[in-house]
Amino acid sequence: MACNVLHIASLNSGSNGNCYYIGNETDAILVDAGISCKETEKRMLRLGLSIQKVKAIFISHEHTDHIKGLCNLAAKYNLPVYISEGTLAGCRFLLRRDLVKFLNSDFPMQIGSLSITAFSKYHDASDPYSFLISYNGTQVGVFTDIGIVCDQLIHHFKQCHAAFLEANYDDELLARSAYPYFLKRRISGGKGHLSNKQALDLFNTHKPAFMTHLLLSHLSKDNNCPELAQNLFKQHAGDVEIIIASRYEETPVYAISESIKAHSF
Repeated sequence: MACNVLHIASLNSGSNGNCYYIGNETDAILVDAGISCKETEKRMLRLGLSIQKVKAIFISHEHTDHIKGLCNLAAKYNLPVYISEGTLAGCRFLLRRDLVKFLNSDFPMQIGSLSITAFSKYHDASDPYSFLISYNGTQVGVFTDIGIVCDQLIHHFKQCHAAFLEANYDDELLARSAYPYFLKRRISGGKGHLSNKQALDLFNTHKPAFMTHLLLSHLSKDNNCPELAQNLFKQHAGDVEIIIASRYEETPVYAISESIKAHSF
């Protein structure tokens, strides 16, 4: 087996809960903990992923669909929680203080053999972050809950062999939806979410030649359609496999490497 493989999976992705697994043979992290501890355990077990490999949880921001399972999961397994000071202040619970580790956006953070880079993003939260996870040259990004495509996102996206990328809404479906005007503006106003078109523009313009997998994430239940988003991206994907990260179930585990064609199992 190659010594630079990262195994990745979405355990859930959507406004009902978000949790993403990234790890190698010895170490793993979770990005966000928006489903219950019990459901996290069940889904990892079904995928054959060992929770004993998880060494830390990284939190992107304080919205409920990203943190509602955090306290129980972190406490049960004594997992350090990497979180920004602003995000922690915005949480409506008391996280065990001994588990709190504040994010460092100036330098990569080392979790076992994994290196995690945090960078700020545009979202209507206190101090939100996206993440790039690296292992021996293989890099995976977790880029969701983003209002606009900024230079930082472009810079990190161009380094990814695989990425979880938000494709939250279709412009026409959002315009026709029953959502009130203020909510439509919140979603599309620059600090909400990326549309299919915005995500596709990023993908078409900045995807690196070595990218193998793109997991479309955080799709709206009411303002998007998995088949619509997947078909849109497939027209432009080339050799990149396009996967929908479901709001109802876990994805398969994908093995990502800088030197071999990624695959699922």
